[in-house]
Amino acid sequence: MQFQQSLAQISGGDKATGISVGQTVAMRILALRSNDGSDAQPLPFVPGTDPGEYQVTPPNFPPPVFTHWPAVTPFTLVRAEQFRPDPPPPLTSDTYTVAFNEVKALGFINSPSRSGDQTEIGRFWGGAIQNYWNEIAQTAAAAQQLTTAQSARLFALLDAMIADAVIAFDDAKYTYRFWRPVTAIQAADTDENPQTVADPNWLPLPVNTPADPSYPGAHAVMSAAGAAVLDAFFGSDQCSFTVTSEVLPGVDRLFTSFTAAAEEATLSRIFAGVHFRSDLTIGQDLGRNVADFVDENFLLPRHESGRRRDS
Repeated sequence: MQFQQSLAQISGGDKATGISVGQTVAMRILALRSNDGSDAQPLPFVPGTDPGEYQVTPPNFPPPVFTHWPAVTPFTLVRAEQFRPDPPPPLTSDTYTVAFNEVKALGFINSPSRSGDQTEIGRFWGGAIQNYWNEIAQTAAAAQQLTTAQSARLFALLDAMIADAVIAFDDAKYTYRFWRPVTAIQAADTDENPQTVADPNWLPLPVNTPADPSYPGAHAVMSAAGAAVLDAFFGSDQCSFTVTSEVLPGVDRLFTSFTAAAEEATLSRIFAGVHFRSDLTIGQDLGRNVADFVDENFLLPRHESGRRRDS
């Protein structure tokens, strides 16, 4: 139905040839990715028991997802661990202590420290983050009146980057297997850090926590990468646009730059109580590394040669 409605909006031109080309390209992509590992059975996961190790999270205790994703063949990266970050901060470090107390205060379901706007932000960005960045790209493409070819290149860059960012952050998540804030806060009396105080009844703003390890944060990775791709494509970070939310209907958020949207999406995970700030700062670095690699090496204008960076 949507396909037919989309075709009906196209006036003039040889639709039959266009459909044939599109189908050919789609079949070749499917053939190319037929053995990429994405349809493999998820690997069994045994939750940890030591302080800092990921455990399934209360109150619903969902099993970890995408455990096999680090082994999926990337679209652009040389290997999944190409930009793997260093380990998360030690539980007794100042970095961890500050991040722990921040998310404990701001991310609690009934937090008196979180403002009304922060609560809205924490809820607003609670959907699949890749959908937000595709919406932002679509809004920017329409505002800049891109041609069909320009739009195709934009979304190919953005979504190839998103696909590989997911592989990259899942590689890091399942390498380090770091616990989520809800586990850390409820079990803080086991972390040997006298500056973290346990609260066995603590739950995050959305109650349930995403079903994967905490480090690095997916929203941070993909938002930093999305903003970097759009900035590089349009040659400017300045772009006024609104964003809608699939989980908070009727609410729009206004931004004047891609970076501002990325920063709010990233901070939303602290307000939601599902990530430490240290998950997010490292996630932003990882996202920018993936985005820079894609921008420097793939779908370049014809007059440019690849500048592959493998480190």
